Amino acid sequence: MSDPAAPPRSLAEALRARDDVSLAVLLRSRPDLITPVPTDLTQLATRAGTRASVVRALERLDRFALQTAQALAVAADPATYDELLGLMTGDAGDPTVAGALPRAVGTLREQALVWGGDDRLRLVRTARELLAPTPQHPSPTGLGPTVQEATAGMSPGRIQEIVTTAGLPSTHDAVSAVSSLTALFTDRRRMAALLADAPEESLEVLSRLVWGPPYGQVTADPAPRLRWLLDRGLLLPTAPGTVVLPREVALHLRAGRAHRATEPLPPVIEPAATHRPQVVDATAAGQAYTALATVEELLKDWHEGGPAVLRAGGLSVRDLKRTAVALDVPEPVAAFWVELAYAAGLLASDGEADERYAATPAYDEWLDQPAAQRWGLLAQAWLTATRTAGLVGGRDAKDRTLSALGPGLDRSAAPEVRHRVLTLLAALPEGTSPAAESVLDRLRWERPLRGPQQEDDLRSRLARWTLHEAELLGVTGRGALSAHGRALLGPGPSAAAGKPATARRDTGPSATGPSTTAPDRPASATRATPPSAAAPSDPSGSPAGPGDKLPVHHEHPHPAAPPEPLSAAEQAAATATAARLLAPLLPEPLDHVLLQADLTAVAPGPLRRPLADMLGILADVESKGGATVYRFTPGSVRRALDAGRSASDLHAFLAEHARTPVPQPLAYLIDDVARKHGHLRVGAASAYVRCDDDAMLNEILADKRAAGLRLRRLAPTVLAAQAEPAALLEGLRAMGFAPAAESAEGDVLITRADAHRTPPRTAPEPVPDGPPTPDDTLLAAAIRAIRAGDLAATTPRRPSAASTSVAGGELPRTTSAETLAAMQAAVLTGEALWIGYVNAEGAASQRVVAPVRVEGGFVTAYDHTADEVRTYPLHRITGVAELADDDV
Repeated sequence: MSDPAAPPRSLAEALRARDDVSLAVLLRSRPDLITPVPTDLTQLATRAGTRASVVRALERLDRFALQTAQALAVAADPATYDELLGLMTGDAGDPTVAGALPRAVGTLREQALVWGGDDRLRLVRTARELLAPTPQHPSPTGLGPTVQEATAGMSPGRIQEIVTTAGLPSTHDAVSAVSSLTALFTDRRRMAALLADAPEESLEVLSRLVWGPPYGQVTADPAPRLRWLLDRGLLLPTAPGTVVLPREVALHLRAGRAHRATEPLPPVIEPAATHRPQVVDATAAGQAYTALATVEELLKDWHEGGPAVLRAGGLSVRDLKRTAVALDVPEPVAAFWVELAYAAGLLASDGEADERYAATPAYDEWLDQPAAQRWGLLAQAWLTATRTAGLVGGRDAKDRTLSALGPGLDRSAAPEVRHRVLTLLAALPEGTSPAAESVLDRLRWERPLRGPQQEDDLRSRLARWTLHEAELLGVTGRGALSAHGRALLGPGPSAAAGKPATARRDTGPSATGPSTTAPDRPASATRATPPSAAAPSDPSGSPAGPGDKLPVHHEHPHPAAPPEPLSAAEQAAATATAARLLAPLLPEPLDHVLLQADLTAVAPGPLRRPLADMLGILADVESKGGATVYRFTPGSVRRALDAGRSASDLHAFLAEHARTPVPQPLAYLIDDVARKHGHLRVGAASAYVRCDDDAMLNEILADKRAAGLRLRRLAPTVLAAQAEPAALLEGLRAMGFAPAAESAEGDVLITRADAHRTPPRTAPEPVPDGPPTPDDTLLAAAIRAIRAGDLAATTPRRPSAASTSVAGGELPRTTSAETLAAMQAAVLTGEALWIGYVNAEGAASQRVVAPVRVEGGFVTAYDHTADEVRTYPLHRITGVAELADDDV
């Protein structure tokens, strides 16, 4: 076995030196490593070094941690902490960078992207390959290849010429010549003397290449200013017509800095305005009520079946425009409300042959809930949904238009960005609204783009949409987070209201140290305490010495880490708390309206559900705002009569709910429409019209507007039409009549606004952004299994003539009699054995077991690999081997 005090020789050994708390932090931050659970630590290390996993881990680093990894990628392999500090701070030093560097190195170690002690820091090979500069993929540092890499294909004679011209003694071979040239370029004093003799034009060329890109083009006959640089190796050819500035030269010109500008601390969220918290909460509550009214209006408009579903899925552009006009909002806002209703499970397609969108049965249940709870359902659906309404109207990868309710709108990062934006708002003092650009700058620092910096990247667009949608939904008011919006984030951010967020939500044991927004005191500009210099204590309480296990986590100040999203149960509890805070701020529903002589009714506030439903049938909404104005028309009164109400019912309804007397014009309107209603009856022949008044039928036949209905008389009181009943009803109503539909039995058909509902539908499931974060139970079980598997894979075995093939990871092989004898002997001695086992599915594994009982062809043993007592059939055991004496 390897010496525990020796420095690790591989990532697997570095992981083996970690304690369970450290492994839990790694697996929580990189959940793809336990999907599925690896068999041992060697497999865990291999998986942690795969390209897909490393790319995912790099994309989740903040800007300074990523800059640290980029600096390690251009440093020697391995590099010391002092070398890394020099690359990050330069020759002049930077106290802020030096103070933040231990946190960045600790983060890289924590996520298994860097391993080794401070004297041998190693970047994982795959990460080095991804971050190291190449001609095809320049490094964000702007540095080029080293002298050794740039001269790899150069002839030895040419290398000797460069060495001599640079003022160095000639050597016997190219390797020593390259080393001599490298030593010159890394010696600050000698390099300064060399460049002091350079022509001004040559120094100008170097200044254009120093911060990258380091490549330039030259002709076959370079100009004198370029020839001077080429002759001394300050520019080296990499291809015909292409030269590069060696990394060592660039670092000298940069005064040792790997980055032009390092960003050790996150950008501060700048306040844009400050309001009284009461004003913010009242504004947000008013917008929350408007949100509820808008969703109700949308689905009420689709009661009898909404727009048709496109063949490819989604809502057509024309239907979206029509919806926007009906809601009196811009089309992007209409798309947001439609998508929100869909995400909340209130809206879906009906699944019929002529597929249309309609409200779901859950919508009726939603309507029966108190207003605050209804808002809570919408807010929770918005916060956790991956569907992104802001993409509507854009183009997908195949240049197809993205439609509302259609495919292609899921973005896995949306819930995390929404949660993070609200968390940043929660860190501001109550009533403070942020400057939008400062929020975007903070998000870009927390998750920088590794590719070309785009001004309109997805996370920035998601953040902009979040700020706008939060205002529409009433989560924020006047740009500031409301009290109920703060409660949506759970107890952590809510408790920190008005103070900077300083720590991530407690997700389990971690030794990453306290979080602060800035170091408590400036660190030395020349040497910061490296991560391993903190000498953490071991479990026994003794300080770790130089020969103890490699420390992985350290106490050091660092910027606040983004909190992890809440679990489903935590989010439900947070939503319930937010609804309780919102409830007192919402206006109480009224049970009355004010009738006016101009055939209008004014609702001075929100109406109770039965009153609002009936008034919505009896009258048309004319205007909305602080008060809603309804207008009574012949068509609206006829709609109420079609719904089964009589004239006396309507008079009684208005008398009961009006605070003013019923105006005479309104009473006359109801009586006049009721008197005409139902005289004409329309049924299905194709369609027919019947009426006891043949003079009225003569009037219809003589009307030119009836030509399109193609009517003909079948009897004195019956007309037949070559049109559908619905078209015939609409045509007669357009002519000023008040027909009623009837059934085959001659009964009047009563139409209700809520007649059409989809079958039961579930809300769309969010598309996860990779494997879910494991909970504490899964982490504990996974770590126990990995430790046990690693024990079985690394425990030394005693050589035995009876056991063969016990090395190289292969299963031990013994005869059945030898296996039985070894098991029986182990029961008597209490020793542990190493066995090979093949399960019923044919999967082979290695296990360390302590036999307890052997009988009936089975062995009962304590399995160290599974950490439990198990029973194994003897015929499935391939063989046994004894453990080495010092491990028994």
